[in-house]
Amino acid sequence: MKKKMKRRLLYVFGASLLAYLFFYFQNNALVTTEYTIRSEDVPNSFDGYTIVHLSDLHGKYFGDNQSILVEKTADMNPDMIVFTGDIVDEDRYDEQAGQILMEKLTEMAPVYYVTGNHEWKSGRFGSLEKKLQGVNVTVLRNKTEEIVVQGESIRITGIDDPTQANGFSQEEETAELFIKEALADVSHDDGFHMLLSHRPELASLYARYDMDAVFSGHAHGGQFRIPFVGGVIAPNQGLFPEYDGGAYAIENTTMMVHRGLGNSVIPVRIFNRPEIVVVTLNKE
Repeated sequence: MKKKMKRRLLYVFGASLLAYLFFYFQNNALVTTEYTIRSEDVPNSFDGYTIVHLSDLHGKYFGDNQSILVEKTADMNPDMIVFTGDIVDEDRYDEQAGQILMEKLTEMAPVYYVTGNHEWKSGRFGSLEKKLQGVNVTVLRNKTEEIVVQGESIRITGIDDPTQANGFSQEEETAELFIKEALADVSHDDGFHMLLSHRPELASLYARYDMDAVFSGHAHGGQFRIPFVGGVIAPNQGLFPEYDGGAYAIENTTMMVHRGLGNSVIPVRIFNRPEIVVVTLNKE
């Protein structure tokens, strides 16, 4: 009996250890996903321009002082870094994790950031915004900026997450008002134009405004991914979301949906490792 009991205990211990290692790997081992956007609107001086896309940190650390995430990002040799919201988590609020990350990222490339729903739900974005600006992060709040390389330029627009405006019942309505505000003083031409917006489910709205490239997050890759099927559940999209992670073509717009770095309400990922997205612009 004692031998059988010992054997059972060993099996239980072995199974528990394997489960722990599996879930640890799934939730902490970063993966790099690379895409190319080809467009005739990309200026010659931006041919080969590299953008690293990060999103949905939710206060998570990757190594001491974010060393693992920073090192892997630096390996991509980015010309620009964009972050599409939820750098903090409203329930486990930690500004330091995001601030440490941003401070190190701004040392390697310009960083552009937009808010997600968790920044607004936390009720503390005012202090967070000042800290991000203090480490040279460009916080895009319903505005457009020009990126210039060798005399040629592209545009980048960033909008707040619609959670910011509690007075509006329709999130798409709110997001459209934010886009209009951001484009109010922008002349309409055929130049290459990028949009940073946390919500991928508003893809058809972004396409109506002729954005060449859109960077979003929020969906967390569907949280649990079924091989050859996709994500299982995502905020504001429900079961088997249409836009869970990857690149999507909507009319003339290419939308890049980041699968996220951290977790929130659901604390575990399965077959959905945290990722670094790398997008290269090519002149077609």
